[in-house]
Amino acid sequence: DMIAVDVPQLLTQLDGLSIPTQGREHRLSTKAANIIEYQPDWRTRVLAVITDPSIAYILLMVGFYGLLFEFLSPGAIAPGVIGGVSLLVALYALQLMPVSYTGLALIMLGLGLLIAEHSAPGFGILGLGGIVSFGIGSVMLIDTDTPDYRIPWELIGVATATSVIFLLIVLRLVMHARRQPVVSGPKTMIAATGEVLEISDDGAWARIHGEVWRIRANAPVSRGQIVEVVGIEGLVLVVEPVHTEGGTT
Repeated sequence: DMIAVDVPQLLTQLDGLSIPTQGREHRLSTKAANIIEYQPDWRTRVLAVITDPSIAYILLMVGFYGLLFEFLSPGAIAPGVIGGVSLLVALYALQLMPVSYTGLALIMLGLGLLIAEHSAPGFGILGLGGIVSFGIGSVMLIDTDTPDYRIPWELIGVATATSVIFLLIVLRLVMHARRQPVVSGPKTMIAATGEVLEISDDGAWARIHGEVWRIRANAPVSRGQIVEVVGIEGLVLVVEPVHTEGGTT
């Protein structure tokens, strides 16, 4: 009804104004009224900070990426704790705002696709879809035309760029890992050599890669003989004697 530049001017404008309440007219006398200021407590100040759309968006990203790093590196603990707390605080702040749950779902889908790119690499297809979903969801997250509630484009751009960098790092690590030779698992036993330790009625045993394995030979072998692994049957290694130019070693 009126516009004032400060509280004293507002009180001057309100002075003498009649307000109908409960069927009666009440005349305001505010020109000489005392002004009592109530300072916000710590809880109100904290809520004022976290309910800023930009802060809530940053907390949301910290939460998702913290849990993501914990998922990729189990046992790190710190990323999981920080991510979990940040995510819960962000969700609390967002429920106080006009949030588009479609936008929030698109952000979650985008990050889920980035995780899927790491778990089941699709040469960038899943990651690209995740980045697109993440960007669209960020734009749609706050469902209002009020300027104060809008997430800055710069912040959305930085968050999306971070996702792109993360995707490139993941793809590089995946391609590097695929080019590395196998260093663990049953496949590393194939072509390994070892020495026969014992031959008895219960079976034969050999020391291979510093471990004692039960073996089954495709040809006669003797104690102390060097054998080579040619196959694996459960916990039994199939071996053959190693031959040299002078015959069987």
